[in-house]
Amino acid sequence: MEYLKLNNDVEMPIEGLGTFLMTPVEAEAAATAALAAGYEHIDTANAYMNERAVGRAIAKSGIARDKIFVSTKLWPSVYDAGMPAVDATLQRLGLDYVDMLILHQPVGDYLAAWRTMEEAYRAGKVHALGLSNFPQDKITEVIEVADIMPQLVTVECHPYHAQRDLRAYLAPYGTVIEAWYPLGHGDKGLLEEPIFVALAEKYGKTPAQVILRWHVQMGTSIIPGSKNPAHIADNANIFDFSLTEDEMAEIAKLDGTMTYYTATEEALEGYLAIRPDFDAQELRSDDNGPTKPPPRTSRLSRTSPPQCPLQTATSSWPATRHRATPLS
Repeated sequence: MEYLKLNNDVEMPIEGLGTFLMTPVEAEAAATAALAAGYEHIDTANAYMNERAVGRAIAKSGIARDKIFVSTKLWPSVYDAGMPAVDATLQRLGLDYVDMLILHQPVGDYLAAWRTMEEAYRAGKVHALGLSNFPQDKITEVIEVADIMPQLVTVECHPYHAQRDLRAYLAPYGTVIEAWYPLGHGDKGLLEEPIFVALAEKYGKTPAQVILRWHVQMGTSIIPGSKNPAHIADNANIFDFSLTEDEMAEIAKLDGTMTYYTATEEALEGYLAIRPDFDAQELRSDDNGPTKPPPRTSRLSRTSPPQCPLQTATSSWPATRHRATPLS
């Protein structure tokens, strides 16, 4: 494993397991497989509705708590809830602290939520702070009022959209970029790019492993998601080779090809309207296996599926290629 030193001197494993769109059963199994395969970072979120499952995997792993980097995200519906939102998140995970706490979407009172996260940071409940899906202008809003600079910004990032401008903007603050869907939203076209096929053959790797290695050499935190234990292990088998400067330069020529997601105002307002009952996620008893979650309340958006309320939103992401649009 390789590590990133954040701007507050916290060391973060550069690769982790993402659990987006995983049911609790799937997330627990995937996190268990990842920790067994040597992963040191597991990523979850309030809205993934699988925090309890991730907490169970961590608890039964037998690995010392300080050897596992845990990141989770607050959903906009609790931005104005203050410290109880942080405490409830910790309770679901079964942890005394999280290594990284992130604001999930740039809607609602995110400045109040940032102040709450700073308070949690000072109290030792959180060791690092981040933003997810925030465009550059809203990152600036947070930075202008922050006592603690963001350690991390999680965004769409892959060889087709390398976030060159955002990297340059964040560099003076020492803020790290993290890539969700680092392999390009399941796009076979990315994996089949001739450069990745050729480099995979050269290094005895898969195109996916070459892409993940590119991210690592770019200094990008990556959280690829998989429910397949073999794929989980393969995704971490990227630390025994390095791409040359010429190869990195060749990959850079793909930048600007396309993005997979554009956050429209309509979509953001939709996120604000989603108010899940996070405590309704699946429970598990020690003796009887999975138990049924309590009935859903009216606070859960009608358009949300039973587990992750973001699934409906992502199903509308464009599947066709379009030119990458700048963040500002």
